[in-house]
Amino acid sequence: MVSRNPQFVFMTKTRKLRLREVTWLVQCSTGRKEDADAPVTKDESTSTSQDPRALPEKSLQRSAKVVYILEKKHSRAATGFLKLLADKNSELFRKYALFSPSDHRVPRIYVPLKDCPQDFVTRPQDYANTLFICRIVDWKEDSNFALGQLAKSLGQAGEIEPETEGILTEYGVDFSDFSSEVLECLPQGLPWTIPPEEFSKRRDLRKDCIFTIDPSTARDLDDALSCKPLADGNFEVGVHIADVSYFVPEGSPLDKVAAERATSVYLVQKVIPMLPRLLCEELCSLHPMTDKLTFSVIWTLTPEGKILGEWFGRTIIRSCTKLSYEHAQSMIESPNEKIPEKELPPISPEHTSEEVHRAVLNLHGIAKELRKQRFVDGALRLDQLKLAFTLDHETGLPQGCHIYEYRDSNKLVEEFMLLANMAVAHKTHRTFPERALLRRHPPPQTKMLNDLVEFCEQLGLPMDFSSAGALNKSLTTTFGDDKYSLARKEVLTNMCSRPMQMALYFCSGMLRDQTQFRHYALNVPLYTHFTSPIRRFADVLVHRLLAAALGCGELPDLEPEALQKQADHCNDRRMASKRVQELSTGLFFAVLVKSPALQESGPLESEAMVLGVLNQAFDVLVLRYGVQKRIYCNALPLRSYHFQKVGKKPELKLVWEPEDTDLEPVQQVVTIFSLVEVVLQAETTALKYSAVLKRPGTEGLLGRQEGEQPDASVAGDLQA
Repeated sequence: MVSRNPQFVFMTKTRKLRLREVTWLVQCSTGRKEDADAPVTKDESTSTSQDPRALPEKSLQRSAKVVYILEKKHSRAATGFLKLLADKNSELFRKYALFSPSDHRVPRIYVPLKDCPQDFVTRPQDYANTLFICRIVDWKEDSNFALGQLAKSLGQAGEIEPETEGILTEYGVDFSDFSSEVLECLPQGLPWTIPPEEFSKRRDLRKDCIFTIDPSTARDLDDALSCKPLADGNFEVGVHIADVSYFVPEGSPLDKVAAERATSVYLVQKVIPMLPRLLCEELCSLHPMTDKLTFSVIWTLTPEGKILGEWFGRTIIRSCTKLSYEHAQSMIESPNEKIPEKELPPISPEHTSEEVHRAVLNLHGIAKELRKQRFVDGALRLDQLKLAFTLDHETGLPQGCHIYEYRDSNKLVEEFMLLANMAVAHKTHRTFPERALLRRHPPPQTKMLNDLVEFCEQLGLPMDFSSAGALNKSLTTTFGDDKYSLARKEVLTNMCSRPMQMALYFCSGMLRDQTQFRHYALNVPLYTHFTSPIRRFADVLVHRLLAAALGCGELPDLEPEALQKQADHCNDRRMASKRVQELSTGLFFAVLVKSPALQESGPLESEAMVLGVLNQAFDVLVLRYGVQKRIYCNALPLRSYHFQKVGKKPELKLVWEPEDTDLEPVQQVVTIFSLVEVVLQAETTALKYSAVLKRPGTEGLLGRQEGEQPDASVAGDLQA
């Protein structure tokens, strides 16, 4: 049986190979009846103890063999450090240096000395902290070491720009300048104005009160909103999206590079754009008081969010103002107060701040109803802690960080973007049932979900995992509003995210079972991405499909197989982009921990909650910063520690060395959901930091002596 299941992980000799890194063609064997090519001997067929087909599914370990590599996906690039080989008398020592990757999942690599700096052999210590990029060119089956070529010296390890370039290179992000061939596709006569013929092809909305709501630093403004009260008490609500497809002709060099990049990549300090900046920051971006080409979805909605009418079409808008989320939030929080002009951005003279304020309040009221109904209908949201940084304007170094707050203004925009995406999904799929580009979200991975169910049962948590809606209800109703309950909810939300699979773009004609079209978290039958074409190529394709569905554009020249291939590429690049964003956040946080002078409020201390207990260590979620760290018992000043299971609940009993010899040792029990206090401290290695458990009794919630009654909020979880 030949399979291309991307979940297979298998071993060849000492190497662990993952399908995410290449597209494999593998031959699989489970010993089951459907494996027609798997031979079964007479002895095996008569012995149930030998026959794997007699075993339950969960007991089987699938095995596989690589028979052919169809497509290389991983960049084969790694960042790391150069070292001399240990054995100076070996033949290898005279030919190769050893490249040690920073990512321990990548093998160590022999690189030719001719690729290394000229004085490396005589002065290796000069390069001990220099970060290099190396590309794997071969990996013999009988060797633990790969062969590679040194590609570039990045600079000093631990510095933001060299580390960032290394991350981008490892994940195959194209951050090069756009070629002259691509730039020639852009409008040449600047300043560009909308051609007169476009006005006859589009609905003119320039007199409407339309505005954007974005982060204060955003420059690529994809979407705008409008809300016009109607005489019957209903509203005409519009979502207006930058018409990027107008500027990106299908098949052009610009189209090809956008398709290859597939997504903009957002780092802490900058954006690697999918499109040239002339488009994403100027011509397409919906800046205020400028005529812009857009694609709009306009509904007639009741105040409760019921859809009475729907219209799709190409439009021209003139945004009256650029609101930040903070501006919109202040309007929501002050429904009956006039916001002072000095606290708002400039508003075009055709409209007033009161008119914009009323529109924001009306949108907020409808969004609340839409959101309430979505969760009644069974949607799930797993909000994870997200770090935001304040940067020094001159050096670009982090000065501080905080957990990003997701507020009503964010929810307002989210609801209407979701509504537009769902509307376009249904419209394109109705018109092109075989060629719609949709987005599905598979249910959680069964085994991981079952493990989580068992875990919650062991802890006596009344969690219902039977559906997305049931899980959302459990998370919102099981926990109270006190500090400890909210911390437990954060930890459990983190745990619930682990079995979740990634949402995926796909071509509707390539998936026959329409039940697989569903989006698990949103709990809707059809969904797509339409609202961010400046930063996602999938949205550009959806715009072209929508234009064709409305008769105002050509059907994209992509058969279902080709559209699926592009969808797969968008999925790959989106996953890489997500990982790069996480690593960028980790990089800046590590720099902050490493540089006490940059910190705004002294050492990085925080309460943390235990989310896993091992026999010699335990994992914590650091609540103030949203990072996870492992704390090892042998790194603490302990007299002893002991691991045991109380029922099925793992716990570690720590016995601390007394600070004064006259005192008795302090005992502390660490188990799941224990609330502890930690200090984040830099290690000697660049960008490495650890969480250090504070001694019980220092301050805060922890550290009572054995026999003391714990605070009600932590009862049953801490004994110190």
